Parts: sequence; structure tokens; C-alpha cells
Amino acid sequence: MILNKIRTVAIAACLSLSAIPSVAQDLLAKQAPIDKKMKAVDSVALSRLIQNEQLESPSADLYNEWDNRYAHKATALPDSFNINLRGFCMPTTSRVVTSNFGHRWGRQHKGIDVKVYIGDTIRAAFSGKVRIVRYEARGYGKYVVIRHYNGLETIYGHMSKHLVTENDEVKAGDPIGLGGNTGRSTGSHLHFETRLCGVALNPAIMFDFRNQDVVNDNYMFRRDTYEGESAIANRLRGVGGKSTGNSDKDNEDIELATAAPAASYATDVRFHKVRSGETLSSIARKRGTTVDALCKLNRIGKRIRLMPGQILKYN
Repeated sequence: MILNKIRTVAIAACLSLSAIPSVAQDLLAKQAPIDKKMKAVDSVALSRLIQNEQLESPSADLYNEWDNRYAHKATALPDSFNINLRGFCMPTTSRVVTSNFGHRWGRQHKGIDVKVYIGDTIRAAFSGKVRIVRYEARGYGKYVVIRHYNGLETIYGHMSKHLVTENDEVKAGDPIGLGGNTGRSTGSHLHFETRLCGVALNPAIMFDFRNQDVVNDNYMFRRDTYEGESAIANRLRGVGGKSTGNSDKDNEDIELATAAPAASYATDVRFHKVRSGETLSSIARKRGTTVDALCKLNRIGKRIRLMPGQILKYN
């Protein structure tokens, strides 16, 4: 009796399945492979999107080749170039700069030296791709060169150990090596360079190791103002940066001038950093000027909405 009931249920189940139209059965049978194919298509599309974004990055416009042979090879430097400094990571947590960029011991020092100890973690300053991982006995020692999507290349020298290999993709903050005293070095430290088209730029223009921060969200490189900006950066953020011989007020004005977009430092022009709640009237009273003068100098209207952190010129 029980066997007969089981047979009856089984037959009914088979009949119900056979009642599903063949087209519907085909759709059900093909559904899983379609899902897998779509997932693969999405992955390929995402990969292509990332590749396109990288190709459209500023570095793609500056460099014509990918070469693992030379640490730096100067090419045509643009008259001006905007460098995006967002998404950064300080290469080391050390706040002690031991040597400035520029003339030193009868030769040009192409980077800045930051005190680190053997074994300290060194990190990528921005996202990018590792171009060179090498050892140079009479120079950088164990060093790494990274080309970043913002157009910069950074060099990290005198390390005790490499933690990446050539052609690795890295993100800002990824460990790339350990602090050391290799190569031409008189003590454990990090030699840090920032280069544009192979030309060394003063890292202090962009990086403030003392405050563990970048100077601004962007740095607009201009050939005609760079040398002056580099000298100011050394005085503000280099060795003995606070002993410039100027008053604190003058130092603040110079720093604001350096940070102000498209602004150059002039002795007859000063700069005010807008604080929360300030208005043109309150700033004019504080700086001993008028609203009309502020508007004319900064080319703004009287009804402009001021934003905290905004830089205004006054005289």
C-alpha cells in the first residue's frame, strides 16, 4: 500500500515537471551559465575602466615610455603643471628633517633627508606603479622609484630592505621598504625625492614632515616662480625652518602666499586665511582695509559666500 502511494507521488512529480513548457525549461537550465558570464563581463568592464582611468591620468600625458633602467632621466618639463596632492600618505612618521633640498657640500642635494631608524617602515607617498627596485653602492643604496598617477615620481633611498618588486601596483600608504643606512650615507635616514619629468623638485614645497601633512590639496608648478617657492619652502619646512629672521606674522604671510592658488609672494601684498563665521566686513576691519579694496584686489563680488580656508589678498 505504501509502495503504491510512493509510486503515485513520483509519477505526479514527473508529470508536473513535464508540464513546464520546453522554452521555460531551457531558460532555467541556462540561467546559471548566464549569471557566470555576466559576472565575468562585469569584471572585464571594471578592469578596462580602471585601465582607462590610469591611462587618462596626468602621468600618461607626461611620460612617453616605461623604463626600468634609469632612476631619473630628464625630459621636456612643461611651463606649468597642476599636481594633485590628495590621497597622499607621508613616507615616514618621522618629523625630523636633517638636510634640505638644494646646494650642499659643493653639490646639489636633489631631495630632503628625514631621520629614520633601521627597520622603520617606509610607505608609498601616492598610488602608482613601482618602476625601479635596485641597489646602488655609491649612491642611493637600496632604493625604490615609483611613478604616480598624479604625474610625480618619488624616490626612496638608503633603505635596509625592499618590500616591493618592479612593476608592482601600489596604493598610497603601502609599505615599500625599511629604513636603513645603505649606499652613500653617514647615518640611518630616508633620502626622499619628488621629480617631475625626471627633474627634481623640492619635496618641502609639497610635504610638511614636521606637521605630517601636505601643504595643500594641489601644487601648481610654474617654471617662473618655482625657485622662489623652493627657497621659501626650505625656510618654512626645512632644517631650522622657524629661524628665518622674519617675524611670525611675516612667516604666516609667506606660507599663505605659497599655499594660495596662482599667487606669488610680494612684499606689498599680504594674505588672510578665512575662518569660520568671518565676513568681508569683519576681515576688512581686522586687516585695516575696506570691503571695496578686498573685492577689487581679489576680483570678487561683495555678496560672495566666503568658505573657511579660503585665501584672500589684502594690502
